[in-house]
Amino acid sequence: MKLLAAVALLGMPALLAQTPAPPSPQPEQQPDSQTATLTVHSTLVLVPALVRTKSGQLVYTLKADDFVLTDDGVEQKLSLEEDSGSQPLALVVLVETGSDGAQHLNDYRDLAPMLDNVLGGIEHRVAVVGFDSEPQLLQNFTRNIDGAAGVLADLDPGDQKGAIFDALSYAVDMLRKQPTTYRRAILLLSETIDHGSHTKLEDALKAISDTNTAIYSVGFASTKAEIKHEASKFSSNEPGPPHGCFSKDPNADPATYEGRATQNFDCFAELAPPLRLIKMAVIAATNAMRSNASENVAKFTGGEHFKYKDAKTLQRDLFTISNHIPNRYVLSFHPQSPHPGLHSVTLQLRNYSDLVVQARSSYWVDGDTTVTTPPADKP
Repeated sequence: MKLLAAVALLGMPALLAQTPAPPSPQPEQQPDSQTATLTVHSTLVLVPALVRTKSGQLVYTLKADDFVLTDDGVEQKLSLEEDSGSQPLALVVLVETGSDGAQHLNDYRDLAPMLDNVLGGIEHRVAVVGFDSEPQLLQNFTRNIDGAAGVLADLDPGDQKGAIFDALSYAVDMLRKQPTTYRRAILLLSETIDHGSHTKLEDALKAISDTNTAIYSVGFASTKAEIKHEASKFSSNEPGPPHGCFSKDPNADPATYEGRATQNFDCFAELAPPLRLIKMAVIAATNAMRSNASENVAKFTGGEHFKYKDAKTLQRDLFTISNHIPNRYVLSFHPQSPHPGLHSVTLQLRNYSDLVVQARSSYWVDGDTTVTTPPADKP
């Protein structure tokens, strides 16, 4: 508009000096080839947050200005969704039926009351997916809680695999197709270690982040043999380039060696600060996901993880989840010109050091996410 006004003012003296002529049809004005086109692909990041006192009591009265959120160390402007507890909820119950999960299937026979606590009172849809070496849809989205509970009460043991990341990607794809007005959540009942997935960890994190899905997990410990086997895949003893930061002394005493993860962390600390922050977040997240998938995917999304003991504690944990889901603050922000890849998020309170905040720690931006801003007006 400023450009058009300037053109009009520059042409006015000449128009006043000429004899008025009958108006003639003017060709439709073509856009200036140098006028910038505003193209915006906006990323909205949701940050569900649970705030409690140190004694565990929920806190409900905070405002958006009470929170401080940084994205890779840069503070962001936050918005707070009002009355998010009444928003519809789409939930996928994701159950490991293979590997060690087969030993716990009987514990899921009486979950109808707990599912009703989680979903009751609001508009909802619930689906059930079982998984071993691959995910299998057992109950598509339904409003019938008893029907979903009936499926959970009649699960069959699977094979010897527990492909958690494949199953999560499958569940996220289901949630992606639900109405955007619905909150999206996954209840993951599985062991801690993924074994058998074809989905890359990076792709699983991207899919979860893209849909703003919150994950609540109840995890039983994988066997020691499985933990050792999976850990060997990402704890390589191969030395890095000689004389470099990532090099390893082949003659070092294994009993005193601190481990490759510690060395990698220290090496990245020597990089330039912006790269250091991003790289260390990537390393910490990816290695943690591999070593304890069920717990760390929950932390990644701002959900919660509970350690599985038996059917009684499972019902207690589901009751806790049902109380926490509607009482979370749902904060959101639009990152400005976000770089592709993993972002580290920190959420704190400005003036309430006696309160404890639990929120997502990361989110992922696809490589094609861009924000193009118009050029400044010319003088």
